[in-house]
Amino acid sequence: MTFDPLQLRAFLAIVSTGSLGRAAAQLHVTQPALSRTVRRLEAVVGAPVFERHSRGMQLTTIGAALLPHAELLQRSAEQAAEEINALRGLSKGTIRVGAVGSIACLALPLAIGSVLKKWPNLKVYVIEGVWDRLAEALVKHEIDLALGVAADSTDDVIAISDCRWNDRSHVVAAIDHPLRSRKPPLRLADTMDAPWAMLPRGTGPYEHMRQVFAAHGLGVPNVVVETRSITVLKSLVARSGFLSWMADSIYDAERRAELVDALDIPGAMGARTLTAFRRRHGLLPGPAVQLLDELRALTAGPA
Repeated sequence: MTFDPLQLRAFLAIVSTGSLGRAAAQLHVTQPALSRTVRRLEAVVGAPVFERHSRGMQLTTIGAALLPHAELLQRSAEQAAEEINALRGLSKGTIRVGAVGSIACLALPLAIGSVLKKWPNLKVYVIEGVWDRLAEALVKHEIDLALGVAADSTDDVIAISDCRWNDRSHVVAAIDHPLRSRKPPLRLADTMDAPWAMLPRGTGPYEHMRQVFAAHGLGVPNVVVETRSITVLKSLVARSGFLSWMADSIYDAERRAELVDALDIPGAMGARTLTAFRRRHGLLPGPAVQLLDELRALTAGPA
């Protein structure tokens, strides 16, 4: 079946507002005209997509099945129009990118800054999250590039092999943390009973930390706070005496400000390979290509 973009736009407006009247106002059409558009969509689908209730318009089972496809089609159409208009010089393009915390804190801002110096009319949309969230956003066309820990390609997502780099992670603590006053050499086991703050279990950094401790014959340390917020995590370390496991790029600013630094623990450094990912199918939009070129320049290092 073939969907009319105007019908899908009307469908999504009703879903987002929950009301025929509010959707008509949002689209600047009359309610009768919007009702006719919905009926034409239902004729294409072959079944009702909405039920009328006292609380407004609610999706039928068929409508709920149509929703994710309608959202994807609309995003694809918007991105295609934006890309074509940008090439014609009629509008600004948008870079849509997602990154894990260690990349979002340093490498990505550097690349974005370089791109915008060369292409000042571009706009940038960034999400930060764990890999599962980024992969989902990539497949759903919410972003065009995902930057994360190197992993195997899938049916939907592939790694960009010529854009990869390494980071190092350490046990970090505030500059005045009591463990720094211990007689060296400090051991990883000495950190076990101290309060820790971490990204949640199941995330890449948590598993990375667990593997490093296991390599030293240790279990998981005393993690008493789990948070997905990098800002909260760094504040807990700098201001509240917590230990954490962080890539050096995440706490670079705090290290320069002499608030947070790695503990000097022999053998307690972990290295990871990071890379860029894209959707397996379709072309990479021009704005994303420009960002990818800057990321490649960063990963290549000095000539």
